[in-house]
Amino acid sequence: MHGFDIVSGGTDNHLMVVDLRKKNVGGKDYTDALDKAGISASQSTIPNDPNPPMNPSGVRLGTPAITTRGMTEDDMIWLAAKMNDIAANWQDDAALAAIKAEVEEKAAGFPVPGIS
Repeated sequence: MHGFDIVSGGTDNHLMVVDLRKKNVGGKDYTDALDKAGISASQSTIPNDPNPPMNPSGVRLGTPAITTRGMTEDDMIWLAAKMNDIAANWQDDAALAAIKAEVEEKAAGFPVPGIS
């Protein structure tokens, strides 16, 4: 979706590694941009990664934190669109701040269980 390449070719479980090379952003820069937009992820190497381990070509994503909060497949589709926007604007702090406001508004509708 949105041109992201999932390394395994699919979502076989709750974790996935995404190859960012088509997005023209490295894993470190992308995870920094995700963080600015209020989304947590980890940079990750991909198979035969051409980049060094400190700035790999991928990012590792997991769904347990958002599914535990009650998000559904439709919410994942929304999130993928936001992540695509972040990839396109990873150097634009104003755009990332605007996306963060959207992410926070969306997340407010899904409280963390056990935290009031």
